Amino acid sequence: MSLLKAIENVCNEVELEIRKGVNFIRLTDRSIDKFLINIPSLLITGAVHHRLISLGLRKDVGLIIDGGDIWESHHFACLLSYGADLICPHIALETATRISDNKEIAIRKYIQSANQGILKIMSKLGISTLSSYKGAQTFEALGLSKEVVDTCFKNTITRIGGLGFEDLQKENEIKHQAAFLKELNDLPDLGNYRWTTKGEYHLFNPETIHLLQHATRTNQFKVFQKFSQKIDKLGENNSTLRSFLKIKRSSQSIALEEVEPVENILRRFATGAMSFGSISHEAHTALARAMNAIGGKSNSGEGGEDSSRYERLENGQSENSAIKQVASGRFGVTSYYLSQAKELQIKMAQGAKPGEGGQLPGHKVNKWIGKVRNATPGVGLISPPPHHDIYSIEDLAQLIFDLKNANEQARISVKLVSKAGVGVIASGVAKAHAEHILISGSDGGTGASPLSSIRHAGLPWELGLSETHQTLILNGLRDRVTLQADGQIRTGRDLAIATMLGAEEWGVATAALVVEGCILMRKCHLNTCPVGIATQDPRLRKKFKGKTEHLINYFHFLAQELRMIMAEVGVKTINDLVGRTDLLEIDGLKTHWKYKNLKLENLLFKQKNTFNNNQYCSKPQEHNLDKVLDRQLLQRAKIALKHNKMYKTIFKIKNTDRSVGAMFSHTISKKYGEEGLKDDHFSFSFLGSAGQSFGAFLAKGVSFLLEGESNDYFGKGLSGGHLSFKPNRASTLKPEDNIIIGNVALYGATSGCAYINGQAGDRFAVRNSGAQAVVEGIGHNGCEYMTGGEVVILGKIGKNFGAGMSGGIVYLMKDQSKKVNQENLLKEPLPLEDELQLKYLLRNHVNHTGSSKAMELLIHWKESAKKFIKIIPKEYKIALERQLKLTNKKTG
Repeated sequence: MSLLKAIENVCNEVELEIRKGVNFIRLTDRSIDKFLINIPSLLITGAVHHRLISLGLRKDVGLIIDGGDIWESHHFACLLSYGADLICPHIALETATRISDNKEIAIRKYIQSANQGILKIMSKLGISTLSSYKGAQTFEALGLSKEVVDTCFKNTITRIGGLGFEDLQKENEIKHQAAFLKELNDLPDLGNYRWTTKGEYHLFNPETIHLLQHATRTNQFKVFQKFSQKIDKLGENNSTLRSFLKIKRSSQSIALEEVEPVENILRRFATGAMSFGSISHEAHTALARAMNAIGGKSNSGEGGEDSSRYERLENGQSENSAIKQVASGRFGVTSYYLSQAKELQIKMAQGAKPGEGGQLPGHKVNKWIGKVRNATPGVGLISPPPHHDIYSIEDLAQLIFDLKNANEQARISVKLVSKAGVGVIASGVAKAHAEHILISGSDGGTGASPLSSIRHAGLPWELGLSETHQTLILNGLRDRVTLQADGQIRTGRDLAIATMLGAEEWGVATAALVVEGCILMRKCHLNTCPVGIATQDPRLRKKFKGKTEHLINYFHFLAQELRMIMAEVGVKTINDLVGRTDLLEIDGLKTHWKYKNLKLENLLFKQKNTFNNNQYCSKPQEHNLDKVLDRQLLQRAKIALKHNKMYKTIFKIKNTDRSVGAMFSHTISKKYGEEGLKDDHFSFSFLGSAGQSFGAFLAKGVSFLLEGESNDYFGKGLSGGHLSFKPNRASTLKPEDNIIIGNVALYGATSGCAYINGQAGDRFAVRNSGAQAVVEGIGHNGCEYMTGGEVVILGKIGKNFGAGMSGGIVYLMKDQSKKVNQENLLKEPLPLEDELQLKYLLRNHVNHTGSSKAMELLIHWKESAKKFIKIIPKEYKIALERQLKLTNKKTG
């Protein structure tokens, strides 16, 4: 019987049983033997689920999936997403009990791990409940035919075709024979997660790693070509979509001397976003020195950057990362940090693997990393997806505007993940005035990612890049933005194909680490990297052997190889090569039975350019910065800035005045550095309604007093400045009972203070890492992912307060404590030192805003102090106590 017929028979049987009144259906493979082959659990689940939907019977039954082919979080996620109500991974559970002395503990730990894996997948999609996830089909099929998708996964996107039912049956029969017709002492290691001699092919393997490292260390281009030949060997290692694309031979070849010089091409390279913390100081700075030397750009990653790197070394080299990643504005993002960039990159839907945030374990957060990230040593740092403050393209446009104000000279980049529909997203990003768009593929990321994510998260950059390039041309936007691709780019051929599909710049990360010495041990999360790259252990860091010259050699080799390809196809410049899909053809689909039904024509589709625009960036974005209110601030304070004099004045403000303070703070940061100026050196009072991002990245020495009301993002990225807010003096409203500043106030604040005489909206002080704030009430999700600082809330709070909070202290009214997230926070009575600090903050609040509520609390302080409790994260408290013990021990 064929696989398709077997699936149809099961669907018919299920329908019959439900019409008899059965309420639960158990689909099991426990009866397989030498003669009976199982139907893959996901195929039969999806097929039954969609058959019942088509008959209007799905709500009448629960589907129980009892499968032996289920063991990892991705399997559970797929089954739930395609209709399973209950899952029993019977072989996985049996295996867990066999390898453990305590069967009950083994099963409990396995189920707990599976639950955590599912929650991780749901959280990166912003889905809170399992009922919302079940049947949601939050996947794209890669390598499945339309016939299979229409039967089992109806309405799931499948763009490149692939295996049909006959092919899936053949693959299942091969596995069945291996299980029942061969004698095995051990299960084979398929090499899915690491290279093995008999496992799945890996482009980076002992041979290719050796060739690349030998070539770059000895500066031998011929050895590098041997490396490239191994990587590019078509027909043998079709492990990427681009391996099925062949560069056409051309009769129009030109001399190599006619091609754009190496120096021009080198400026188009960037290293991937790898933070200081995920990799060592030595590895991180070597990348920066190399890229600065060749005119390319290194990427700081999301972890901030030590300000000592902004000064040139004695030998003239620079360790300053040209690209500063802001990840929507968190982890050490200050006005000074932003002022030192050539490019500011917003990380959207991209972390250690596409679509999910990374996590730096506490044992990798040492004193140095804690300082750079405004965090506490020993406390883990979570990097969730950025939907915590960006909900729409309008929010993204605001952040782009904020960053352009914070550094007018920097190029604003947005990093997107390769996915279906990314072209439409990129069009919105271009309209939001981004100047650079990075399409990141599934092959990137680090060995610190969850194993299931390494294998299953994300899609090839070839799909996302070609779609983005075509969509931007269709909408007449391609000439406004520079397109970059990254995701395991290794050779000149990779560069050529990326350019022909639409990229004019390229990101290189893993290969650059291999050049530095990485041998892909996959121990990035354990802090035990044997070559001193992905570790903060001082002993292991001493083993780092990477050199700037090796990296420079590698990027020169890439540029040389690309120039040779360009000469062969008769193209003189990179700009002329962008989008030249006519120079590519599909090849290699007949080399294996699994490839024969792939449909890659859409990759090479040539979109008609009805706008007659260039297919590469040639037109500057219009940010309209000449009319921002900060221009007036700078003009008024011009003489004071020049002679370092104190200055004070008043302005009227309206809600179209956005990002006020960001440009002025940039001027302070460029002139006075990280230290800034003394408090209140520049004092500005504003009357009216402030627009988005009032006081964004406000630098130390600058004080803003707003009388009136404010929109969202009040005090975003506060960088040492002082913010005070009070309602219009003519207002009859009670400030403590009314919301007078918008959502996401003080997002990513690193230092400074804010006093708000009134209530704030949702997500107050999310990602605060060092600022002090007093507010008289907030909405939902307050203080999420806070890592430092102090917040005082004198009134009501909304639901889910303090989720993911790993540092800092909050002083809260006792009657609001039930709304605090219980998972990781402690509620404590106020010790004397905290009571004194709270009193100090309330006095400041009265002095700055005239708050009648704070005044009343201070007048009756003995009774008032009893109304407060202290909220502190458990892990943070332990870390502080550990630090105190060490300090006491040192002082005797």
